Amino acid sequence: MEQDGARIAQLLEQIRDNQATQLARQAEALALQKEQFEVFRRQAERAERLQDRAEELQTRGMGIMTTARRSLAVVLPIVFALIVYLSWLLFRR
Repeated sequence: MEQDGARIAQLLEQIRDNQATQLARQAEALALQKEQFEVFRRQAERAERLQDRAEELQTRGMGIMTTARRSLAVVLPIVFALIVYLSWLLFRR
């Protein structure tokens, strides 16, 4: 009977030790998950900033293209007129 009591006490101590080990491992896993979540959050913020910058650059590029298109509509007829005038000056004799 006394041996059974000692055996039970030993088993309970092993259970307690195993539970403490399991709790320590769970704490490590939780700390790792928190760290991974923080890395993910920083990456998401960086991706959002990059996306905002890309949108800004795209908007600026569209503005430049619009300006270039308008300028071409003005400059091209002037260049054509100058070529015609220069040709007329060269070949009028």
